Amino acid sequence: MNRKTFNAALLAAMLGVSMTASAQSDQPIKILVGFPPGGSTDTVARVLAEKLSMVLKQPIIIDNKPGAGGRIAAQALKAAAPDGLTYMIAPNATPVFQTLLYPPAVLKYDMLKDFAPVAVMVSYPLALAVGQDTGVRNAKDFVAWAKSHPQQASFGTAGAGGHTHFSGLQLGKAIGVNLQAVPYRGNGPLVTDLLGGQVSAGVMTAGDILPHQGTGKARVIAVFGAKRSPLLPDVPTFKEQGIDIDTGDAWTGMWAPAKTPQGQLDRMQNALKQVLDLPEVRDILMNKATLNPDFRPADEMDKLERKELAYWGPVIKASGFTPDQ
Repeated sequence: MNRKTFNAALLAAMLGVSMTASAQSDQPIKILVGFPPGGSTDTVARVLAEKLSMVLKQPIIIDNKPGAGGRIAAQALKAAAPDGLTYMIAPNATPVFQTLLYPPAVLKYDMLKDFAPVAVMVSYPLALAVGQDTGVRNAKDFVAWAKSHPQQASFGTAGAGGHTHFSGLQLGKAIGVNLQAVPYRGNGPLVTDLLGGQVSAGVMTAGDILPHQGTGKARVIAVFGAKRSPLLPDVPTFKEQGIDIDTGDAWTGMWAPAKTPQGQLDRMQNALKQVLDLPEVRDILMNKATLNPDFRPADEMDKLERKELAYWGPVIKASGFTPDQ
């Protein structure tokens, strides 16, 4: 090949790469969300989408595929091309609890094999709240109340088979009380009954009960994580109050299809970090959505996911709980 022919071939190759990159940048990035509009997962996606679009210089579309605890969106992610144009935002309940509760034939995907972690974006505390009629002011009071009121020793949760459900069961085990779970269809109805005295206690995402803290109708007495949350700095952990339990904060992350090029994964991860560092984004997440901006890169997210699978597997098995299929 002479120099003229070589230069022409090189120019054509360079133009091809440039045209491919340009063509992709003109295509929208789709972010799958396995929950309805208006929920906390959807809120995270929409708060970040506008700024991500500006950073990536690419349009972003939020595609809600609600149902089955996020499994429908996960199945759609598995079916998507690994080209850096499709991602999924989901809470840790999807990769952890759905994986542990349902067989492969129901899931139709393997979180650890079919998806590539991108980053953790936010975390949020799980808390124990009690109604005013209990007279409970702290974790020690709750233990005494539960032991002296065995017929009322139950806790509401926003549904069976999730992080709050099994955190409540772990609390019962830690304090030596057989706490019964009362599942609701979401935190909204649970909060209503807690304020109305129909249920004495609730294990829930703290943001849902936080507006009622200090009203006298309900009290958040402890969080389940290893340390106090910046969202509830005045609420101590169970461990601070002498109860040996740490079931961790809930969190929301982003995944891509397996085999997505590393360059595309790094591009999105870096964009997420940049957006989560913006003061206006942090303000919206913390003060309006009651979510803690908590960026963690893909390798840390992968370790966190595997750690939670290892922790919750034996807990769920010992509980004997089986979900409706």
